[in-house]
Amino acid sequence: MEVLDAVVIGAGQAGLSASYHLQRRGVSHVVLDADEAPGGAWRHRWDSLSMHDVHGIASLPDAEPPELSTEQANLVVPAYYADYERTHHLPVVRPVRVDEVVEAEDGLLEVRAGDRRWLTRTIVNATGTWSRPFVPSYPGAETFRGRQLHTHDYPGPEPFRGRRVVVVGGGASAVQLLGEIAPVAAGTLWVTRRQPVWRTDDFSPEVGRAAVALVEERVRRGLPPASVVSVTGLKLREQEREAQRLGAYERHPMFTSIEPDGVRLRDGTLWAADTILWATGFRPAVGHLAPLHLTSEYGGIQLHRTTAVADPRIQLVGYGPSASTIGANRAGRVAARGVAAWLERDAEEIGA
Repeated sequence: MEVLDAVVIGAGQAGLSASYHLQRRGVSHVVLDADEAPGGAWRHRWDSLSMHDVHGIASLPDAEPPELSTEQANLVVPAYYADYERTHHLPVVRPVRVDEVVEAEDGLLEVRAGDRRWLTRTIVNATGTWSRPFVPSYPGAETFRGRQLHTHDYPGPEPFRGRRVVVVGGGASAVQLLGEIAPVAAGTLWVTRRQPVWRTDDFSPEVGRAAVALVEERVRRGLPPASVVSVTGLKLREQEREAQRLGAYERHPMFTSIEPDGVRLRDGTLWAADTILWATGFRPAVGHLAPLHLTSEYGGIQLHRTTAVADPRIQLVGYGPSASTIGANRAGRVAARGVAAWLERDAEEIGA
């Protein structure tokens, strides 16, 4: 079996950036992507999410970013990624869903996906979070007679027309989805564990860099990563003003339980509902790395830049600060540098 210098797992923004920089360095590698076509998580976003809604996408290395427009993000971004893969002749193989990465002989790593195998000296993990939606456990959830769904499965506002909807979560997704749902729903209730933090200033590059730095500090300490959005604060956009007028952003503390016909509020009243939308975020999709025992005593994977402290053969991009487009490109470049450093060290040890 051919031994590669690197295997990149995931072909979202961070994975494509890493592949570009590996290719420039002449590092033999392959990119394994679980999806049927280019686009990463953007392929699965709801149709009503436009490029204007996401405030644009950071450009990939050596490429212009897609333009701001009212076009669907789930069409524009995948087309952008597909063109990038073709233009730069990136070695993407799909669909390949990686099951696990294990130790092999002679200090190599074996990537397993069904009955397929790849031997490699290093791994760049770029699997992001989209495939691991998080829904907390709440008393009575299994008794609810209505519909429960996560942001991951959000179909757009129309199915919520005339419904009474509980939206759970204090992040940007909750704010955006309330903005779409409230004008068509019979009623909405927004509940969060903590008071939302509203931002009054513009989201400048300086604000973005400061947010990334805060998340980087967590992964340097080996703590589970927080999202970049969680430290930037929330801000309403013009398309959310109607929901604001309707009172959708009046925040309520978490309910105490879920009942067949609604949720029980802390004051003891039942808020009747037929839909619960869990905008409760995602977790890093790193289960396939479990055989390598990378997790620290604090529950996260400790990183030095993008290198796993527990195993410097492993680079993580799309994890923590690089889970957003703000940090993904830089992480790809840093990861390629980390791969090259390990290969150089490996070559020196073999020569010795």
